Amino acid sequence: MSTTDIVSNIKKYEGFRGMPYDDSLGFPTIGYGTKLPIDKDEAELLLKKRLNDVRRELESRVDFFYDLPEEIQAVLLDMAYNMGVPRLFTFKKMWEAVRDRDWERMADEMVDSLWYRQVGRRAEELAGVVRRFRSEELRHA
Repeated sequence: MSTTDIVSNIKKYEGFRGMPYDDSLGFPTIGYGTKLPIDKDEAELLLKKRLNDVRRELESRVDFFYDLPEEIQAVLLDMAYNMGVPRLFTFKKMWEAVRDRDWERMADEMVDSLWYRQVGRRAEELAGVVRRFRSEELRHA
């Protein structure tokens, strides 16, 4: 029997649950019978899969995403992973700054948000990446 067939059988017998539940023996479980807690390798696989999903969604919704500098793409991906793509699109003034390639204003709009106050150090560091990128860009202009 192929791995694909085995996976199909397991999926059929286990069923899928996107939220944690107790299995028939009382063990916390998620997905297709995956016992909790998961280990770091499983968590990293999930992180990478979700990050790829976020990247695809941003690429499909932002026609100029590929044209943005790598550092700016990385900041937007991090923010989208953290808050979700739909919420990231509520940062209308920040997106205007991104479209205008006005990195200082982008950082200012990040700082002037509830997200920034809620997230703390992560948000500070991401805004710092944008500001440092702007400084590097000016130095090489």
